[in-house]
Amino acid sequence: MKWEKLAAAAMAAVMTAAFVTGCGGQQQNKQTDNASKDKIVIGLDDNFPPFGFHDESGELVGFDIDMAKEAGKRLGMTVEFKPIDWDSKETELKSKKIDAIWNGLSITPEREKNILFSRPYENGPQILLVLDNSPIQSKADLAGKVVGTQQGSTGLEAIQSEPEVMNSFKELKQYSDNVTSFMDLEVGRIDAVVVAKTSAGYFMKKNGAKFRIIDVGYPDIPSGVGMRKDDTELKAKLDKVLEDMHNDGTSTKLSEKWFGIDVSM
Repeated sequence: MKWEKLAAAAMAAVMTAAFVTGCGGQQQNKQTDNASKDKIVIGLDDNFPPFGFHDESGELVGFDIDMAKEAGKRLGMTVEFKPIDWDSKETELKSKKIDAIWNGLSITPEREKNILFSRPYENGPQILLVLDNSPIQSKADLAGKVVGTQQGSTGLEAIQSEPEVMNSFKELKQYSDNVTSFMDLEVGRIDAVVVAKTSAGYFMKKNGAKFRIIDVGYPDIPSGVGMRKDDTELKAKLDKVLEDMHNDGTSTKLSEKWFGIDVSM
């Protein structure tokens, strides 16, 4: 009987120690989670000028880079930028490899099914970019032509929203980034690119007046920061900071720096 009592006491001590250790581990994990809130990992296409790209020295620069850094400073958070495959952006977000997508991400009903968006902060419609001497003047002129756009982009959504026009193309080429599509346009591999006016304007500014922008009536679709659906606390903080940046003129200043016009919201 005495040994049974001692065994029971020993077992109780082990269980108590395990419980205490478990509680301590939970507390430590909780502290780690709290510490992680001091940092935000932002996913982006790092070949998407002027939103995010590498300059001649290899430094990551751009409109969204400046916007995110300023927001992080105001939130007291360290910002880490992580290049991702743009076509897999929602998967990267859901798997928690990144905390947010901040890269000219257009707010669309389809994306809102899976992504929680911040308030809009930038607005640039989709347009056609062609060579200056191109005969193309409208969507009707795209019949029999090779048209390019970026994979998973709002440009692709704009094209797919008009199947009759899309089916008139000779070919629809999808690119991993806009820069490659611009290069193919320049050398004549494709006839037109469907892209945001902001990106096209920046490219023309850097490469001379051999290109032409055609506004073909695609709807204006503003951009926002994309987050996981349950990150409502982060959304509230970002909304407040983006509102402040808009009201104090910071967003306008950065917009004019990178686009030459104010597309801030």
